[in-house]
Amino acid sequence: MNPKSTVPIPEAIAQLQRQLDQFRSTQPRRTKLPEPLWQEAVELARDYGIYSVAHPLRLDYMGLKKRLGEIPTVGGEATKPAFVELTEPRATAQHECAIDFECPSGHKMRIQWKASTPPDWVSLLRAWREMEG
Repeated sequence: MNPKSTVPIPEAIAQLQRQLDQFRSTQPRRTKLPEPLWQEAVELARDYGIYSVAHPLRLDYMGLKKRLGEIPTVGGEATKPAFVELTEPRATAQHECAIDFECPSGHKMRIQWKASTPPDWVSLLRAWREMEG
């Protein structure tokens, strides 16, 4: 893959980008963004990833990451569980699973397996990307 090639920005991110550009054009530099714009960026980061949202919107990556990590709590304090049960996975259980990959050029790959342990799908993905090259 050519590192200089650009991936098209999803429409939801492009729409927020237009809103941010409009806000920035009417405000002095370094003006804090309104909370609704931050919230929209947080929602998009949940769907597309922090970098994929922060970069085209020219937002502070760490600021967006921090906001994404904030979980509202009821009563102001999160309570720790009193008991956590850890169960051992059954070695004889066989699970069926599938992973779909799609590259920006539109090529697709699906990995399916039915076994107690999954294949090395990271290596498979890496080999596929090298073939796409």
